[in-house]
Amino acid sequence: MKTYQRLTLFEREEISRYMAQSFSFRKIATLLNRSASTIHREIRRQRPYYYHEYRAIDAQFRAQHQMRHRRKMSKLNANVPLRNVVLERLNLRWSPEQIAKRLIILYPNDHMMRISHETIYRYLYVHPLPRLRRKLTSYLRRKHNFRRSRAWSQSRSGPIQNYISIDQRPIEANDRKIPGHWEGDLIVGARNASAIGTLVERTTRYTLIVKLAARDAASVREAFEEKFNRLPDRLKRSLTYDQGQEMADHIQFTKNTKIAVYFAHPHSPWERGTNENTNSLIRDFLPQGTDFSKVSEEALLEIQNLLNDRPRKIHQWLTPNEVFEKVLH
Repeated sequence: MKTYQRLTLFEREEISRYMAQSFSFRKIATLLNRSASTIHREIRRQRPYYYHEYRAIDAQFRAQHQMRHRRKMSKLNANVPLRNVVLERLNLRWSPEQIAKRLIILYPNDHMMRISHETIYRYLYVHPLPRLRRKLTSYLRRKHNFRRSRAWSQSRSGPIQNYISIDQRPIEANDRKIPGHWEGDLIVGARNASAIGTLVERTTRYTLIVKLAARDAASVREAFEEKFNRLPDRLKRSLTYDQGQEMADHIQFTKNTKIAVYFAHPHSPWERGTNENTNSLIRDFLPQGTDFSKVSEEALLEIQNLLNDRPRKIHQWLTPNEVFEKVLH
C-alpha cells in the first residue's frame, strides 16, 4: 500500500497553473499522479467557493501553519520516552494530573520529561484513531460515584451497642496533623455474599485492604486486629467507622488493640470521606459484582501497593507510601 505524502510546494504551483487553464480535478490529479479527491480537498481548503482563485503560496503557508499547530498539539507523539512513561502510569490508573506532577519529582533535571495534564487529556481524547482513542481513555477513572452495596437484612439487625460517637473524637483526629487515626469500612461483593475490609490512615492516606473469611463481627474484628497489630503503637490511635453490624465487637477490638473506635452518624458517609474515596478507587480494580471469595490475598496486596504508590496532590505529589515511611522513621 502506497503511503500518503503531503502535497509539495511544486505540486501546489502546478495546481495553480492548471486551475488557471480550467483543467478539471480529475485531469489535474492524473497529471500529478494524485487522486481526484486529494486535489478537490486541497482547493476547497483555501477557496471553498472560488476555485479559480487558488494560489500556491497561500496554500503552502496554510499547510505549514497547520502542521506546526499539529506538532505542538502532539508532544507525546514527538517524545517517545515521555509517551512511554505517561502510558505506563495511565495503565496503573494514575490520573493525568498525578502523572504530570510526579514527572517533576522523578526527572528533576530533565526538562524533556515535562508535560501538562491538559496535554495528556488532549492526547487521549483527540487521538485520530477511534479504536486506540477508546483504549487510551479507558485508562482514565470513571466519573461515577461508586457506593458499596448495603445489606439491610440480618447483618444489620439492630443498632451498635455502647458505641462512642464521632462527636467525641479528639481534635487531633479531626485536623489530621497527628498520624495514627484511621477510617474503616467494608466493600461488599456479588449478592452481598462476600466482602473485603478497607482501612485508611487519615494523615498519610495509607491504605490497607483486608481479606475477610466472612462478614460477621467476629471475622471482621479478627482480620482488622491482625492488620493493626503489625503497626507500631504510635500509629494506632483511633478508628472511625459507620454503624454497620460488622463492628459490633468494637469493645473487644479496642481491648485487644488499644485503638478507640468512634462511630459516624447514620447515613453520613462524608464523615468518613477519605475512606469513601478510597473505596471508589478500589472499585476501579474490583468493580461491583466481584466475588471477593475468589480474589486472593496476593491480588488484594497488589491493588493496595498500586494505591499506596500513586502520587497525591494533598502530599505535593508524594505517594502515601513515601509519607508513611517518613512517619515510621
